[in-house]
Amino acid sequence: MKIDVNGIQYYVETAGEGEPLLLLHGFTGSAEDWRPFKKDWEDAFKLIMVDLIGHGKTDHPEEVERYSMEETAGALNQVLADLKIESAYVLGYSLGGRVALSFAMMYPDRVKHLVLESSSPGLQTTEERIARKHNDDRLANRIEVDGIRAFVDFWEAIPLFNTQKDLLSESKRKDLREKRLHNSEVGLANSLRGMGTGVQPSWWDRLSDLTIPTTLIVGTLDQKFYRMAEDMIEKLPNGKMVVVEKAGHTIHLEQPAQFAKIVEDELHNRKDV
Repeated sequence: MKIDVNGIQYYVETAGEGEPLLLLHGFTGSAEDWRPFKKDWEDAFKLIMVDLIGHGKTDHPEEVERYSMEETAGALNQVLADLKIESAYVLGYSLGGRVALSFAMMYPDRVKHLVLESSSPGLQTTEERIARKHNDDRLANRIEVDGIRAFVDFWEAIPLFNTQKDLLSESKRKDLREKRLHNSEVGLANSLRGMGTGVQPSWWDRLSDLTIPTTLIVGTLDQKFYRMAEDMIEKLPNGKMVVVEKAGHTIHLEQPAQFAKIVEDELHNRKDV
């Protein structure tokens, strides 16, 4: 279905009849990324799978300001309102995790439990943010000039995804590539410019205020985000860190059965916290 949010058509897919679980994909992904988990989760949850702005079947406008983290969180708030959902469990991966955390910070009454897979609260220093914004702007320009296929070639080769070469079959890697290629140049470029790590709010200093039960899922082979989760867990008053062996950044792809069980166990076991 499509839900209009201030003139932007958001694509939303739902499944199941249980308690609401909002699912937010990573950069270059879409709601389709969560379909393999329907059989695991739809008996217990009402799955709400959203294409973030600039991705999948959601609009990809030219105006960069429509992609800001604040507007994106506000759009999710409107999506839940249109679906007549007062509060939901929220799971986000990477970019989707940054959106999920921002949503929880801005609309805490909307979130029952937050699950962040391989994600961050942004960058801590002004210098880091300026440098990252510069890099994201340069990458956005590259997407627009070289096109989506050249960008996907580049994106697949970054060190963050090295583990996929060993942990994913050739058919799964091919399927992932095809999904990435379905995105648009303007959508991905403006996503980087509008809600990249360098321009989004930094939530590091406010993690101690987040009382919502929060689960951080990280892979042992993703050292950057493993260390980041260790730093985050020291600040979160109601946080838990779950470490997955033999997994890198994309745990839901590399260890899907274990990932599915962790999410269900965490939400079931801690729903009354």
